[in-house]
Amino acid sequence: MSISKVGQRRQVVIPKEICEDLGLKEGDFVEVKESKGAVLIRPKRLVDSDDILTPEAEALIRKGEAQLKKGEYVSWDDLKRKIKTEP
Repeated sequence: MSISKVGQRRQVVIPKEICEDLGLKEGDFVEVKESKGAVLIRPKRLVDSDDILTPEAEALIRKGEAQLKKGEYVSWDDLKRKIKTEP
């Protein structure tokens, strides 16, 4: 257990060992909440709204992954040959 001091602007230093264990680096985001009289700090990964897939896109990805697992794919060389032979 470590003890940290609340700084002038309510800043709290997270001990180095904990940061290393959680993979936290300077600039990372954390979620801070009060829970049963304690402060809970969790690493938080933010996602751009542009990075969120639509349900249709997720379905296409799942379908493609299933096809790959079944061996249903065309090699890059075969695809290049097909492109060259089509008008």
